[in-house]
Amino acid sequence: MSKKITMQLDALTCPSCLTKIEAAVKQQPGVANVKVLFNAAKVKAEFDDTQNSAEQLTDVVTKLGYEVQKTKVKDL
Repeated sequence: MSKKITMQLDALTCPSCLTKIEAAVKQQPGVANVKVLFNAAKVKAEFDDTQNSAEQLTDVVTKLGYEVQKTKVKDL
């Protein structure tokens, strides 16, 4: 089933952060669409929950060195 995740980050300090996060999340299995909103410090992605999970995607962002403040997941 397709789901949408929104991750609120602590902060994004530069535009290269945006590129780094988008590239890492896009490489994950089942991820169809990723958008990082720089000014809002949010990551939004659509993913197939049979191939990935919200926890795994959050871990990808955390391992890049960004603190995820909260996560919201909804069915599409």
